Amino acid sequence: MEVITDTTSTLLQYPVIASATVVLGFLSLPLVTRLMSNQRRNNRTPSLPLPPAIPGLPLIGNLLQLKAKKPHQTFTKWAEAYGPVYSIKTGSSTVVVLNSTDVVKEAMVTRFSSISTRKLSNALKILTSDKCMVATSDYNEFHKTVKRYILTSVLGANAQKRHRGHRDTMIENISQVLDAHAKKNPQEAINLRKVVKTELFGLALKEALGRDLDSSVYVEELGISLSRDEIFQVLVVDPMMGAIEVDWRDFFPYLKWVPNKSIEMKINQMNMRRKAVMKALINHQKKRISLGEEINCYLDFLLSEEKALTDEQILMLIWETIIEASDTTLVTTEWAMYELAKSGSCQEKLYREINSVCGSDKLTEEHLSQLPYLNAVFHETLRKHSPVPVVPLRYAHEDTQLGGYHIPAGSEIAINIYGCNMDKKQWDVPEEWNPERFLDDKYDRMDLYKTMAFGGGKRVCAGSLQALLISCMSIGALVQNFQWKLKEGEEEDVDTVLLTTHKLHPMQAYMTPRFSR
Repeated sequence: MEVITDTTSTLLQYPVIASATVVLGFLSLPLVTRLMSNQRRNNRTPSLPLPPAIPGLPLIGNLLQLKAKKPHQTFTKWAEAYGPVYSIKTGSSTVVVLNSTDVVKEAMVTRFSSISTRKLSNALKILTSDKCMVATSDYNEFHKTVKRYILTSVLGANAQKRHRGHRDTMIENISQVLDAHAKKNPQEAINLRKVVKTELFGLALKEALGRDLDSSVYVEELGISLSRDEIFQVLVVDPMMGAIEVDWRDFFPYLKWVPNKSIEMKINQMNMRRKAVMKALINHQKKRISLGEEINCYLDFLLSEEKALTDEQILMLIWETIIEASDTTLVTTEWAMYELAKSGSCQEKLYREINSVCGSDKLTEEHLSQLPYLNAVFHETLRKHSPVPVVPLRYAHEDTQLGGYHIPAGSEIAINIYGCNMDKKQWDVPEEWNPERFLDDKYDRMDLYKTMAFGGGKRVCAGSLQALLISCMSIGALVQNFQWKLKEGEEEDVDTVLLTTHKLHPMQAYMTPRFSR
């Protein structure tokens, strides 16, 4: 959740360091004097140099070099030329970018205490109610408390056992929908994302609120009824798109007095609609609770266990479980099925493994520890298609050091997960999807942290176990029950959404049932 499920963690976890070409209109402003006063501090540790700086332009620094909105890819190219640690200028801020696993582990564990706070964009401050979420909060008592709550109620090992029925129902529902499609339209490619997305959203609602939605919901503050699809749009899609909106004032804080009405209205509208829908959903479940009906879900836990949280904090924590469970696991599952449908040999190897373990029985979670190749498929997909390519910016609140460089207080820290997982010094031919690399004896079969996708240290991803269970069970069941082949032209369709690794267009594939159900 911190890094992936989240759903992270959700696009809400992505740093907004994309194109800011609108800033060019301000080049003529007399700001040079101000910028000179914000230059890099000179109080470096004598024995350590500052990280190499990527050459940029006056005033805007390296912003134009990131205009393609794929900063993780640009960061990785720079690492090849400047090394795994370097600095860039994004307007008035200095950002130190980390691109190797060793340095990232140093940042997440050894130097954690000096860079444990978050740096959020204006949009994220609004969408997270100023860090009222596990994934975006600073590391403090609030963070430790609410992370303990979500592990106890939703994401920890014991909680996952209690929610087992929801996952089993989800897998069965997906299989039934695909079976029906195969019988009715055997020659028609299917949009797998649409099917999995619907069921993941249902699972997220059950874990958060106790129940899925089987009808429209009247939202009193909006004065309208919204369908399930409309609620998904308001709670998941809109906020994720809002989180990657570029507001040039994020890069030039001293110009925050200049209006940017279009973005302000857009983000505030998203925030208002999301809160209105969440209040409607929560109030509906409060009526159930007042009648004495208890359900094993996050809302019931928070209302019964925690009296110090405000209504606003409870709303945000419940929403966090919904958006993060509904997104990043879907990204991993879709890319894994794309790669398997593209590679017939890998798909058949996985099928043979599942068949040798399960025989004629359905795949269950008890089988997962006996399926090393399925585990390898999951981790290799996380490596190549990391759902969160760059971790949300952290802030160095005191002088520290990373990778042999002095990092001055006031620097922002960008952790390039994509760069770590594409490092040619660590991975053989990293651009290739090759699950066999994770069958090496150096990897513990059930180790969740083979890549940097789940982070590490005190902010290690709380949702890693759930991500593995849902994604591996989905991939395994899809391959056990069907043979997959990409629709013509799909192999080249690898574009992603803006600065994310979300597949731009849903995967279209033909499927053939392996046996009658």
